[in-house]
Amino acid sequence: MKKILLALVILFSLNELNAQSLDKMQWFNEPEKWEVKNNSLTMQVTPGSDYWRISHYGFTVDDAPFYYATYGGEFEAKVKLIGAYKARFDQMGLMMRIDHKNYIKTGVEFVDGKFNLSTVVTKDKSDWSVMPLTEVPPFIWIKVVRRLDAVEIFYSLDDKNYIMTRNAPLPDNTPVMVGLMAASPDGKGFEAKFENFKVKHLPDQRRLEWLKAHQ
Repeated sequence: MKKILLALVILFSLNELNAQSLDKMQWFNEPEKWEVKNNSLTMQVTPGSDYWRISHYGFTVDDAPFYYATYGGEFEAKVKLIGAYKARFDQMGLMMRIDHKNYIKTGVEFVDGKFNLSTVVTKDKSDWSVMPLTEVPPFIWIKVVRRLDAVEIFYSLDDKNYIMTRNAPLPDNTPVMVGLMAASPDGKGFEAKFENFKVKHLPDQRRLEWLKAHQ
């Protein structure tokens, strides 16, 4: 019984550590107006800002607000998104960034009057994939899982049932900035609110496989 109670205490403590403290994160392209309150970040997104590199449009921009902490190894990150989207390409979500040539941003984007699940993967040049939502939910959850040299991307309407939308490459064994991103490339900005942002460490998959093979 004591061992079971100890295990439960340890598990509870680990779950508490999974919640990233928003007060200890830092800005890349800090917006003029933002607030951290009750484990939520609310920002007024910088007008005319975005992340994109070269392909299709021929330009590079790297100036949208990004609130982040740095992680190594493998992890799971998720957040609840609530946005007052207004203009074409207004967007918010999670971002994983190694540098200006290597990053992934994924979340909700307002395109041609529709809400889309949107992901941009940049490795020297950017690509873009979208999946239209059949309804306009009041909020949406985005989750990413970094395993080995890839990131799996999911969305959910209830934080229970997650649907995978993409598997994208991201170099492994490299520290990565993980956090909350919003952009308004064509617009004058909008209010973006991020709730319950959490990052959970995952045991290294290669090590687990090695241990399993060498028991």
